[in-house]
Amino acid sequence: MTVQADLQKAVAAAQSALGTYSTFSLSTQDQSAKAMFEELSKDAQRHVTMLNSRLAYVEQNNSMNQQTT
Repeated sequence: MTVQADLQKAVAAAQSALGTYSTFSLSTQDQSAKAMFEELSKDAQRHVTMLNSRLAYVEQNNSMNQQTT
């Protein structure tokens, strides 16, 4: 498996976690649990952003993706 494929899987997992935390936050009446899930959602969004940034870098700089002219 390539680094690029691993990053794509990591992005998908982080997006899944983000969706799960957001759903939990919306579905609970417990304010402390809601606050916890909202904080987890923010963390997951940061992870998605950082992973997507790294994935874009790898895609741009991967010599296997470079076209020869």
